[in-house]
Amino acid sequence: MESTPPMLAKMMYEKVAKITGVEDPYQELKHKSTIEALALYPSVKEQVGRSKDPLLTAVKFAAIGNVIDFGVNHGYGLIEAINDVFKREFGIFDNAAFKESLSKANDILYIGDNAGESVFDRILIEEMGKNVTYVVRGGPVINDVTQKEALQAGLDTVATIISTGTNIPGAVTEYCGSEFNAAFQEADMVISKGQGNYESLSEEERSIFFLLIVKCDLVAQEIGAQKGELVLKGIN
Repeated sequence: MESTPPMLAKMMYEKVAKITGVEDPYQELKHKSTIEALALYPSVKEQVGRSKDPLLTAVKFAAIGNVIDFGVNHGYGLIEAINDVFKREFGIFDNAAFKESLSKANDILYIGDNAGESVFDRILIEEMGKNVTYVVRGGPVINDVTQKEALQAGLDTVATIISTGTNIPGAVTEYCGSEFNAAFQEADMVISKGQGNYESLSEEERSIFFLLIVKCDLVAQEIGAQKGELVLKGIN
């Protein structure tokens, strides 16, 4: 009962892999969702470019990308889901603090979450125009992004890719590798995508901006937003 949901998921999916003999049961879905997101890339880039506040629009699309989560959502259409979520407002929106931190930062650590979603992370990274290190999972778990899917999404063209060093679907620092932990401590700014990373990092003693869709009642209660709302929340 003391374990976080990402730690429990790690143990559960390792059991699934052992029983089925399939190390990466979501491999096909990850590949498909990345292809679907890449197909939307030109139109999203155009929409970001012609908006009144391109950075804000890129932030919202990055948050919307968090809908691509096969640990929660099943059997949805990506375009329909994005159109539905785009109509929503942010439940928590620390945009001023985000922009201020971004203006001062040289090196940004961007912790990814799901495959497919990473395409929308790429758009935000391109809009930020900073030196970014993009973090993937160290091994397959659920539909979380690994180096394989990050390369498919083109993240290597806009960021340096590193892994957490573990297949936990979150970033539990005590189990992460030395490369991740050094980058986590040394970065001028940390952006953390998704609920699993929030559950792992929300009590860390450093400033972090969490960008996600709230997907369960307990996190909604803890973070101070409604289930289904978009969140951009900074902690110090």
